[in-house]
Order: sequence, then C-alpha cells, then structure tokens
Amino acid sequence: MSKVVSLRLKDSQIDSLNRAARRLGRTPSEAASLLLDEALRQRDFAFIEFRDSPVGRQAYLQGTRLAIWQIVSIARDYGGDVAKIATHLSRPPVQIAAALHYATTYPEEIEAGIADNECSVANLERLIPNLKVVKTDAPSP
Repeated sequence: MSKVVSLRLKDSQIDSLNRAARRLGRTPSEAASLLLDEALRQRDFAFIEFRDSPVGRQAYLQGTRLAIWQIVSIARDYGGDVAKIATHLSRPPVQIAAALHYATTYPEEIEAGIADNECSVANLERLIPNLKVVKTDAPSP
C-alpha cells in the first residue's frame, strides 16, 4: 500500500530532484520516493550507503567498493562466520555484521544482486568464447 504525502521544497531542492530524476530515468516523484527510501535505510543500518552502479542503485558497505550482495556471497563461503569474513575482507567485524544484518532485512534485493552476478559470468562466456572462468574455494583458516 502507498499513500500520497505532500512536501514543500525549496526551488534549489526541486532543481536537484529534477536532475536526480533525469539521471535515474524516473519521474521526480519516483526519484524522491527512491531517495527517501535509501536515506531512511541509511539511518536504520550502520555502515550502509547507496551508490549508482552499472546495474542501478545498490547498497554498499560505507567507505568500500563492496556491494552488500558481494559480502553475502563471500559470507556463504565462510558459513556466515563474521570473524573469518572480516579477516578475508580486511574490515572490522562490526562492519561485516552490519552488512549481514542489512542483507537479512532485504533478502530479495541481495539475492537479485547475486543472481545478476552469476548471469554476468554466463554472458561473458558467451561473448568471449575462449574465456576460462576459474572458481576457487575460500581459503582455509
């Protein structure tokens, strides 16, 4: 369910919203809804920020190049052991725990990111016939 909410914005905010909407390929109303949702999520979850990526807006671990779905993918290799994941990524365990907490709250978003990544490998193999994809197991502790 959704509700209409009326906001009073300054001219400069309207200009900024219109620019953001154009970049996102959305209406100003859709862009405002998306950006508000992201801002609220950032308030609710430590160490999470949203950025543009080749596949659209994604949640990232703040201050890194790691999308949350990437951390979850690595977490699966380590059985969800936060300390091992943190060591592997050279990040504090509190950041890894925060990323995994976000992922449990938004599982569809995370699974879509993981599925998109797996699809990318298949696309590369189709585009580059001699490509050899090498998969490795996570190193033992």
